[in-house]
Amino acid sequence: MKSLNLHFLLLLLFVMPASFAQEADNTAILKMIFTKYYKNEKVIAKGRLQLLNFYCFKAPNNEEVLEVINGNDFLKKNATEIKKQIVIGINEDWSNEYNLLFNNQNQYLKSKVNACLSLEEFQKVSKQFGENNQRLLIINKPIYFAKNQFALVKVAFYRSIEHNSGRFLLLEKVNGEWVIKEYLNEWAT
Repeated sequence: MKSLNLHFLLLLLFVMPASFAQEADNTAILKMIFTKYYKNEKVIAKGRLQLLNFYCFKAPNNEEVLEVINGNDFLKKNATEIKKQIVIGINEDWSNEYNLLFNNQNQYLKSKVNACLSLEEFQKVSKQFGENNQRLLIINKPIYFAKNQFALVKVAFYRSIEHNSGRFLLLEKVNGEWVIKEYLNEWAT
């Protein structure tokens, strides 16, 4: 029994720091993406229509990642590690990272972002105002590789069935900060 408890404690000692580190990296990546894409958005004020909304859930990575890997030599070298993280059936949201990011800090950025929306809530708001100028920012679950020094994240903008765009961001951790190294597979409909 003591041996089992000791093994359990050792497991917790190794797993817990890794999960906290990844949540911190997810939060840093979320901040970097918000800072980039909300840069030109107006501060939310009473009665002002929010044009860029944030999707609550981490979109799952799918076979589209394989296409990105095949088009980039650096990603090909790390393909095995990246492919292991393609999990279509995830059910995770950004709430922990969102709360960490805006808990008593980054208040100016928060004044532009607003609370996240589900797809149904976004469609309801879009229909209510009847304009095709509203976008839903969808961020996939980050894929970390090369000893967590690099990450691959898909960012997409949904407007309607017809008007959408997106790209993959290849991120690198430089001096503890996540920076965009390259834009990959940009598309628009």
